[in-house]
Amino acid sequence: MYKLIFLLGLLISNLLYAGAGDEEPNYTAIIMFILFVGVTLFITYWASKKTHTAKSFYTAGGNITGLQNGLAISGDFMSAASFLGISGLVYLSGFDGLIYSIGFLVGWPIILLLIAEPLRNLGKYSFSDVVSFRLKQKPIRILAACGSLSTVILYLIAQMVGAGKLIEILFGLPYYSAVMIVGGLMISYVTFGGMLATTWVQIIKAVLLLFGATLMALLVLSQFEFNFNQLFSEAVNIHSKGEYIMAPGGLISDPVSAISLGLALMFGTAGLPHILMRFFTVPDAVQARKSVVYATGFIGYFYILTFIIGFGAIVLVSNNPEYLNNSGALIGNNNMAAIHLSHAVGGDILLGFISAVAFATILAVVSGLTLAGASAISHDLYANAFIKGQNNEKIEMKVSKLATIFLGVLAVFLGILFEEQNVAFMVGLAFAIAATTNFPILILSIYWKNLTTRGAVIGGSAGLFIAIFLVILGPVVWVDIFGNNEAIFPYKYPALFSMIVTFVGIWFFSKTDKSKNSINEKKLFESQYFRSQTGVGIDKPNAY
Repeated sequence: MYKLIFLLGLLISNLLYAGAGDEEPNYTAIIMFILFVGVTLFITYWASKKTHTAKSFYTAGGNITGLQNGLAISGDFMSAASFLGISGLVYLSGFDGLIYSIGFLVGWPIILLLIAEPLRNLGKYSFSDVVSFRLKQKPIRILAACGSLSTVILYLIAQMVGAGKLIEILFGLPYYSAVMIVGGLMISYVTFGGMLATTWVQIIKAVLLLFGATLMALLVLSQFEFNFNQLFSEAVNIHSKGEYIMAPGGLISDPVSAISLGLALMFGTAGLPHILMRFFTVPDAVQARKSVVYATGFIGYFYILTFIIGFGAIVLVSNNPEYLNNSGALIGNNNMAAIHLSHAVGGDILLGFISAVAFATILAVVSGLTLAGASAISHDLYANAFIKGQNNEKIEMKVSKLATIFLGVLAVFLGILFEEQNVAFMVGLAFAIAATTNFPILILSIYWKNLTTRGAVIGGSAGLFIAIFLVILGPVVWVDIFGNNEAIFPYKYPALFSMIVTFVGIWFFSKTDKSKNSINEKKLFESQYFRSQTGVGIDKPNAY
């Protein structure tokens, strides 16, 4: 408890001396954020008293209800990129800004219909439990852990840099202080409270975000007598692109890029380790399905609100000199459209609330990411791949907490290192890796009888390598970061190509595998499939 009180005191002292930054701090936002952190640290202290076993640390004891888990999934998934980024894209390009939200949303029916129930019936703590159910533990878990850690670290970097820049603008804090505060808080939530504390942080954040976005949307619509036609007509008249903001094709006109981005968003969502991990926090498959239904509803509703917020910002912010710099561009770039709109429709109080919610959003997301990364290190690599399940639970939990501290420190270091870099590609790459490595192996392990260890390892590794390699050779890294004149690989999004490599590689090397192990793995499929659909034998150990 004393450690948590010390952390809160350190946070308050940093925020009270926020004047060290370049921007004037918003004290309403600071007060609201301190209240949020105080409540969540108290929850962490409460959760720490209930977190004594590996099951309680990784899955909150499996006692979270479907509604609670649906809210927590929403809080885990609705990142600052969703709130600020999508509304900023709508502000910039109109209707076409919804391409990301539609792509994200389509992934949830896939999870509901194909993944949620088998995942809960076959797994224990992570999706690699499912993948390794009838395949060899060590190679499969190492590959799954590599895919998970790659996704988690890239996502963490983007969130940490986003947090630093956001707080620099909103609270007037120096960038380094903001990054270290986020790192310290996420380490505390996960180390002391595990999944239980992380779950409630995500639930509180989801409720606050949904409330804040709803209030903003209602205040925007009230300016137009709740008439959508009036809102859209005003936006068309004001925006530089005119009526084209109501048509698709403004952001991505190349069909290959559009398909590749769509695949990454849809199937990447179904392969994110921190999202898949949440299905082990509920007591049974029925609650797992309910979680997805609730989460889909909350997330879909939220994306409708970002559409209204984006168009509202076009009308109420884009021509207001209070929110524009000397060159006529939006202060803090297009991602600040929602923040400026909150001030335009609700003054300093709503600005402070939305600013605090945006920071809380980042804290909730990085906590879920850190827990997923720590479980990959402690449960997949240490407990099952290296010492083959012969460890003590207490030792595994110690390893997990050390892994949490390591990931937190690494995230802070990388967040500072990448401060001046364009990190937008990291989110895209995180989804591309999840869609390329995690999703194919997971879905084929559940539904394809002929999958073998050799096929999964070779195909998954090849896809992972190709995804990273193509991003490096693509326009975002090769041109924007390395400074070359022309990209070797012409497309920003590699998922279309890397997913083909993964699926073809898995199919070919599984079909040509005639080893004794492969024959046994194929025989075990029927019993695995029966358990995945019925839940019978859920308490029994896996085949290997």
